[in-house]
Amino acid sequence: MQQRCDSMSPPDFKSVVRRFYALQAERVEAYKLFDEGHEAYLRTGPHYDFEHYRQLVHEITKAFCGISKEVLEIKERLHQDFDRPDLSEHIEKLQIKEKQKLELTAKLQLAKQSAQDHPDDEGCQEKLQEIKQDIIKNKEALSEILQDFKYDSEEPE
Repeated sequence: MQQRCDSMSPPDFKSVVRRFYALQAERVEAYKLFDEGHEAYLRTGPHYDFEHYRQLVHEITKAFCGISKEVLEIKERLHQDFDRPDLSEHIEKLQIKEKQKLELTAKLQLAKQSAQDHPDDEGCQEKLQEIKQDIIKNKEALSEILQDFKYDSEEPE
């Protein structure tokens, strides 16, 4: 007998986890677009095309908000529907690190522009390197959290 699969049936655990990974991939793609857009913006210097860049920031912000909203819904579902507080805790930590990553990315973009506008200022270069190091640490922490999530979500229930 064939199992009925209508659109009203709640998604199973594996499809919720798959959706979470798809959202993380969307986040990575959004960062790529954000970085490429900022590089293009820097090339318009010294008379920067701020309007285009502002539009990009607006679009990226909307994308990140949408992704975060859905990730938080998944976090709730994992906790409530699947009784997996361990996984929702990983997502909680991930969201905090993602927020930091976005803040660091914005700082990095400002520092890059500052370093471009003041090429002889050692302080600007140092600040740039400092932020790059913070981003590396942040990415390592994100990677660890995702590894924990992957490990725990693949455990037989």
